[in-house]
Amino acid sequence: MIGIEEIKRILPHRYPFLLVDRVLEYEKDKWIKTIKNVTINEPFFVGHFPRQAVMPGVLVIEAMAQSGGILSFLSLEKEEFEKSIDGNRNVYFMQIDKAKFRRPVVPGDRLEMHIEILKRKLNVWKMQGKCFVDGSLAAEAVMMAKLD
Repeated sequence: MIGIEEIKRILPHRYPFLLVDRVLEYEKDKWIKTIKNVTINEPFFVGHFPRQAVMPGVLVIEAMAQSGGILSFLSLEKEEFEKSIDGNRNVYFMQIDKAKFRRPVVPGDRLEMHIEILKRKLNVWKMQGKCFVDGSLAAEAVMMAKLD
């Protein structure tokens, strides 16, 4: 398990845009499982939507992309990982395909992201992401990212 302080060493994102709270488990070069605890205190709920709070789909996708970014860093060799973290390098979202939203994500949900590497060529990763709430599929997408 990897907590928020280590995640902050890996990703450059900060409040209110850091959308991964914890890494539950991972296998280097293969997959990662992360969580985002969705609370009513999220700033986007003020306007999306005032009468029925729903996490914007684009932010659900961003949570998957950030999870994939963490996996990309964790898949580096130890020496390269140590040189790359703490803001020295970033993973950039390049492409999204086959995005589907199956159910709304609302305050109180625990969003669990499952990301699997489909292909890696040098510093470009193609990944399949799925988000679950209480075991139910909430969203999915195929994403590409590049480590610069």
